[in-house]
Amino acid sequence: MTDDKEGVVDLGRLRRSCAGCSLRSLCLPAGISGNDLERLDAVVRSRLPLKTGDGLFRAGDTFSNLFVVRAGCIRTTHPATDGEEQVIGFHLPGELLGLDAISDGLHHCDAVALERTNVCAVPFEQLEDVASHVPGLQHQMLRIISRELVQDHQHLVALGRRTARARLALFLHSLSERLHVAGYPGEDFRLPMSRDDIASYLGLALETVSRLLGRLSEEGVIAVERRRVRVLDAGTLASIAGEPESARGGGRGLGRQAN
Repeated sequence: MTDDKEGVVDLGRLRRSCAGCSLRSLCLPAGISGNDLERLDAVVRSRLPLKTGDGLFRAGDTFSNLFVVRAGCIRTTHPATDGEEQVIGFHLPGELLGLDAISDGLHHCDAVALERTNVCAVPFEQLEDVASHVPGLQHQMLRIISRELVQDHQHLVALGRRTARARLALFLHSLSERLHVAGYPGEDFRLPMSRDDIASYLGLALETVSRLLGRLSEEGVIAVERRRVRVLDAGTLASIAGEPESARGGGRGLGRQAN
């Protein structure tokens, strides 16, 4: 049970949940021992489920926790002086939020739930202490940070060099791969984000996103029904995106280690 005043999950229940969670391979180093799992359990805090539109943190908030999405989807945006928010990321189950604040102790973006969402909150100072005692965890954290930097770099390259069609194909291809890594169907999924959000993230007009979705559907690459997307031809989608079809596991997750 959860203590409503503290928001701390009962440790016995948390241990069973972490040990049996489908996201464990994304969140924890391979081969973590039972004693080390208990160390992590002791610092993980849980938040109540977020409803659609609920904020997790806002730009300027003091940094204290890293967050792991357990279910749902979180959108991160950069506030602009003209009132137009720029979407900078979508975070799926098993993926991490809050790295932006490690450098100076302040968050630099807003994080909002796009649907009913659950997250784990991990106090960073305590996590650092645990990482100094748990073999592999500190290295795992560095891998995660590196992956975040690579993903951000790839996104910037896509915005600067790819055609609108390739940007959208890359977005759908990446989303499919990330869902696959998290244990969800990567070929048949519901978009938690709106087309406006996609357009903002890709630097495109809303009309362009809608037109290109329709064209990819007409070509038999995907099938679109409102927010449901079915990938009918993964090879062609990857080719349009400029990615190899077999490039599995490129998401922004919590560190599935390479074999």
